[in-house]
Amino acid sequence: MIEAAMIWNEPNNKSHWDPEIDPDWSKYAETVILAGRAIRSANPGMTRLLGGMSPIDPLWVRTMERHGALNEVDVVALHGFPLDWNLWQIDEWPNKIAEIEAVVPDKPIWVTEVGVGSFGAEEVQLFGLNRTAELLIGRVPRIFWYSLYDLPQSWGATTRHREAEGSSYYRHFHMGLIREDGTPKSALDHYARYAAEMGLMQWFHYHDPRLDDAVAWMKRLGVRHLRTGLSWADSFRPDAIGWFDRQMEALADFDVTVTFCFTPEHLGIAPHHTSPAREPQAFADFCAWMIERYAPARATLPAAVTA
Repeated sequence: MIEAAMIWNEPNNKSHWDPEIDPDWSKYAETVILAGRAIRSANPGMTRLLGGMSPIDPLWVRTMERHGALNEVDVVALHGFPLDWNLWQIDEWPNKIAEIEAVVPDKPIWVTEVGVGSFGAEEVQLFGLNRTAELLIGRVPRIFWYSLYDLPQSWGATTRHREAEGSSYYRHFHMGLIREDGTPKSALDHYARYAAEMGLMQWFHYHDPRLDDAVAWMKRLGVRHLRTGLSWADSFRPDAIGWFDRQMEALADFDVTVTFCFTPEHLGIAPHHTSPAREPQAFADFCAWMIERYAPARATLPAAVTA
């Protein structure tokens, strides 16, 4: 049920990886190397992704190359939000992809998170959805639209800045195609036209009450590809495996790209989910455990047996 595994989420964004602890990303690179090897050992056929970068930065990719991290991934992933957070226009998407292709010509580029919010107006989201589809479908092998649901106001966004971001913080709560109360926005029907070619990125929180409804919506829309996450930090919660099993069973009909991220406070250099781990091999072991549980390698029988 897992077709690809991403090693962390937006590691060049300080909301997700602490640059004060790891200013040259050498600790992240070590994390990628160990996790990439662990995933490959658990399932040699699993596609491994470098954590989707935000901002899109060819210099950061070269840093990963110098540290040796690119040797242990198969795909380089991009995240972009030009109408909400990025300082470039939506029509620059092809150029942004080309900048990274120039650095890693031997690896596919996936756009694993792209979205436009309805913070200002639903018409803006509708325009952004249609223009994104025009620019990206056929340009890269995988696209994941963020997201199916608005983030509930009571949950809070995963960011270090919070209200200090001004309106940028509040945009986090308006990125979905469906409002918090479950009613669809005007872009939802338009998304259905692209669902087979442009998948969805949807985080599911621990015991997320939206899971079953999300599966029903995605099947109705014709979604084939889904990106979501399995949190290393959540693996230490009560009944974590019960929740992981329920989540992955519910998503069994989709081709899932799973993101492994979030450091447990007691295992970080600092007690925060953005901190590098004190022992990055522990994170690699978590990745291998999840792959062995949900996407084990299939044994290959000798030809004489299968004939």
